[in-house]
Amino acid sequence: MENMINLTIDDIKVQVPKGTTILKAAKSIGIDIPTLCHYELKGQGVENRPGSCRVCMVEVEGKGNLAAACATNVSEGMVVKTHTLRVIMARRTVVDLMLSDHPADCLVCPQSGKCELQKLAVDLGLREVTYSGEKSVYKVDVSPAIIRDVNKCVMCRRCETVCNSLQTVGALSAINRGFPAVVGTAFEQKLSDSTCVMCGQCVQACPVGALSEVDNTRQVMRAISDPKKTVIVQTAPAVRVAIGEEFGMEPGSRVTGKMVTALRMLGFDYVFDTDFAADLTIMEEGTEMLQRLDKYLKGDKDVRLPIMTSCCPGWVNFFETYYPDMLDVPSTAKSPMQMFGAIAKTYWAEKLGIKREDLVVVSIMPCVAKKYECQREEFKTDGNPDVDYSLTTRELADMIKLLSINFADLKEEEFDRPLGESTGAAVIFGATGGVIEAATRTAYELFTKKELGKVDFAELRGLDGVREATVDFNGTPIHIGIAHGLGNARKLLDRVRNGETMFHAIEIMACPGGCVGGAGQPYHHGDFSKVEKRLNAIYEEDRNKPLRKSHENPYIKQLYEEFLGEPCGEKSHKLLHTHYFDKSAKVEEVDD
Repeated sequence: MENMINLTIDDIKVQVPKGTTILKAAKSIGIDIPTLCHYELKGQGVENRPGSCRVCMVEVEGKGNLAAACATNVSEGMVVKTHTLRVIMARRTVVDLMLSDHPADCLVCPQSGKCELQKLAVDLGLREVTYSGEKSVYKVDVSPAIIRDVNKCVMCRRCETVCNSLQTVGALSAINRGFPAVVGTAFEQKLSDSTCVMCGQCVQACPVGALSEVDNTRQVMRAISDPKKTVIVQTAPAVRVAIGEEFGMEPGSRVTGKMVTALRMLGFDYVFDTDFAADLTIMEEGTEMLQRLDKYLKGDKDVRLPIMTSCCPGWVNFFETYYPDMLDVPSTAKSPMQMFGAIAKTYWAEKLGIKREDLVVVSIMPCVAKKYECQREEFKTDGNPDVDYSLTTRELADMIKLLSINFADLKEEEFDRPLGESTGAAVIFGATGGVIEAATRTAYELFTKKELGKVDFAELRGLDGVREATVDFNGTPIHIGIAHGLGNARKLLDRVRNGETMFHAIEIMACPGGCVGGAGQPYHHGDFSKVEKRLNAIYEEDRNKPLRKSHENPYIKQLYEEFLGEPCGEKSHKLLHTHYFDKSAKVEEVDD
C-alpha cells in the first residue's frame, strides 16, 4: 500500500504508515518499549518526543549506534531489536546515571509508588546506584498550589511541552547547561512570581516528583480531629467519575454514593455537593448573561459581549495575566466552589447556629488551581476564607487508603440536605461545554418564557479544542464559543479581541476535556481515552437525574426565597460575585 512501511520488530513483521516512530510501531503489535521523556496527549496535538532520556533505545540492524525509539521514524525493510542484552545494559546505565543525581527520598516523595523513574529502576533490576559524586542542590519552591522540586528534575521536559505547547503559558523552560541543567522559570523566579496560572497540567505530566500539588490532607485531618470545629465537605462533579480509578475500577465508573459513604467514614460532619452551587452559579451567571443580552438586543453599544464563564481558576488567572484589556468581559459570578463556601459560612451556618470561625469548609476538586483560588484575598471575610482547604481527587483517594477503607465494596449513601441537592445541569459542569450547556438550559426558558422540551444540546458537546455553535432562542440566534486547554482559549480570545468573530457567550476551561481532565485527577499518563470515558460518565449521570435544569432545583428556589432575594440582586451580588485583577506585569517582566 502507498505510504505504508514494512519492517520487522523482534522477529514480528509489521506494516505502519510512513512517518510512524519505532515506539508507536512496536506498540501497535503489543511490544512495550520503556520511555521517560516521551509524552503524548492524544487528540490534543501535544507530543513530547525529544529522545533526550535515551531510555527507549533499541538496536536497528545496520546501524552502529542505538536509536531512540520515540524520535526515530521507521523505514522500509528496517529490522529492530527492542530487548537485546546490549539494549538492556544501555538502559540500565542511563537510569543508573539518572539515579546518581536524584534525591534518595523515595519514602517521603509524593510520587512514591507512582514514579516512572522508580518503576524503570525496578523493571531494569537495579539494586544499587553504581555512580556517585556531587548532586545538584536547589531550593524547593512552594507556591499556593504547586511544589516545584527541581532536585528531582530528570530533564524529560514534559512539563515544558504542556506549559508552552498545550497551555501556551510559557512559565517553564530549560535553564542552565550540562550538569546543572533543569526545567525552571524565567530568571529562576518562584512559580507564584512567574506567568504560571496554576493550571497544574505540568503536575499531571511530570513522571517523577519534581512537580506535585501542595498536600493539604494533614490540615484537613487535624480539623476533623478538632472537637471545636464543624468540618463540612463539598465534592465537584468530575471527582465522582474518576476517583474509582485509584481503587482499580474502570475509568468513568460512577461512584457518587460510594464517595459520599467514604467521606462520612473519614469523619466529615456533613457531606455536601458542589453541584448544588453549580446550579446556583447558573442562576447568577445565566441571569447576568440575559441582562447583557437584553441590553445588546436593545441597541446598547456599550454592553460587553461575549460574556465568558468564570468557573475555572486556571482560566481566570490566564485572562488576568494575558488579557487585562478584557477584564470586564467575563462573568463576575464566583466559581461554584466559592459560591458554596460563601453560602455555607452565611446562610447554612446561621441556620445551625455555627460561628463562621468554627466552621471549616473543605472542597474535593479535580483541580490543582483550586488550592490557589481558595487563598485569594477577595474570597475571605476578615481574613477567614470561604473555603478553607481544597483537596485534589488524588488526595482524597490517599486519605481513603490511609484509613484502609475498601472503597469498591462500600454501600451507596446520599448527600446531606439542603446543600447536597442538584440537577443534571450541575453535573455536566465537569465536562468541556457543560457549563454553557447548563446555562443554555436555564437561559432559554427565562428568555423565551417557554418550556425547553429537549434539554440535550449536542451541538455544544465534543472534544474539538475550539468549537462554536448557534442555539436558537425561539427566533433569536445565540452564537456560542467553547474552548478547552489554554492554548485553544488563546486562539478563541484572539479572534474576539481582533473583532474577527462575534459571540454572545463563551465557555473556557483550562484543562483538556474540562474538569474531567483536571490536573488533580488520577494520572492518565497521556492516555486521553481515560478522560473521554470520564466525560461520557458525566453525561450519563446527567441523563439519570430527575431534574435537569438548574432553576428547577427546589433548594435553590428556597435559598433565594429565604435568604438571597433574587438572582444578581443586591445581596446575591455581594455574596456570589467577584472582580478581577490586572496581572500583566508578570508577562512584561519576562518580555523585558
